[in-house]
Amino acid sequence: MLASNWLATVLAVVLALVLSGVLIAAADKAVQETATYLFARPGDFFGAVWTSVSSAYVALFQGSIVDTSASTLTRMIRPITETMTVSIPLIFAGLGLGIGFRAGLFNIGAQGQIILGAVFAGYVGFTFDLPPVVHVVLAVVAAAIGGGLWAGIAGVLKARTGANEVIVTIMLNNIAVYLVAFLLTTTAFQRGDSNNPISPPLNSNSLFPLLLGSGFRLHAGFLLALATAVGVWWLMNRSTIGFQFRAVGSNPNAARVAGISVNAAYVWVMVVAGALAGLGGAAQVLGTEKVLTAGVAASFGFDAITVALLGRSKPLGTVLAGLLFGALRAGGFAMQARTGTPIDIVLVVQSLIVLFIAAPPLVRALFRLPAAGTEPPVLAVSPSVKEVGL
Repeated sequence: MLASNWLATVLAVVLALVLSGVLIAAADKAVQETATYLFARPGDFFGAVWTSVSSAYVALFQGSIVDTSASTLTRMIRPITETMTVSIPLIFAGLGLGIGFRAGLFNIGAQGQIILGAVFAGYVGFTFDLPPVVHVVLAVVAAAIGGGLWAGIAGVLKARTGANEVIVTIMLNNIAVYLVAFLLTTTAFQRGDSNNPISPPLNSNSLFPLLLGSGFRLHAGFLLALATAVGVWWLMNRSTIGFQFRAVGSNPNAARVAGISVNAAYVWVMVVAGALAGLGGAAQVLGTEKVLTAGVAASFGFDAITVALLGRSKPLGTVLAGLLFGALRAGGFAMQARTGTPIDIVLVVQSLIVLFIAAPPLVRALFRLPAAGTEPPVLAVSPSVKEVGL
């Protein structure tokens, strides 16, 4: 999957949109009605199909990129800012998962790592009263520590006992979900004036500053995500530890012979990946939600798996994939409100993208693309032609 080229990746997204369009049309009442007399008046049927699919995707675009029907500039550009806001935890978690994938570890515990990052950041945010810059920096560092420690458990078990990281991280996800639910019932985390499982509001000094003012939710966490992507690129392509991670992922036996501690690499890969996912939790509580709740991670940790795969575990690809999934999330609500298309269609698109990304040979077969890493065929010259000097 990681060796698949960019063309196959783009075509996987196109295929997902096309097949989802078929489902949108099939669920439309006008399409169903015109289908009853398809052979008598086929124009009505295909017109209804076009109207159904195009209106749904136009609404998706207007709800995630630019609302061309808006009366003010603020409303016009708000969709793209929502896409960027929603993409922040996806980018952070996707970067962490991508490091694990390139190191040969299938870490699917980003959901739990986001939660622990949010717990640590939230506690620092509402407990202490510190100067503005110091407070937000301390909360971000706490989130990275929380996520790193949580993922480090899987890394240590992998290194010491050979425990499968997939199983361990799945269990840690479940533990994290119930842990935050329990913490929000304790006096240390629960809001004093409410019986609901919700934390006190975070201190304003601990929050990410808004980038475009109070009319938008976009905050400085997006800039931090972009800076982190640059840092991950440097780590994996220019640093010694990044070379060790890639060597272990390519061939752990050869890496061990070359003097690299494979077990130590497993631990550090998970710690770094968890720290990055923990930053996604920080973005949620310090920027978007401004409070800690049991559902703070939503499904970002699981969606980030697809983001990392779609981005081929590369920083730039992960950022672009995170923006794509942010657009699907942000635009899905507008699509449902304006056209009545079920928001579950967005989940179908995401699932189909996973399907096609996980099966590159299927995409290449459908579009008759050459296999990854193959060279164009070269015509062989027969001996008789050589003899005559042609």
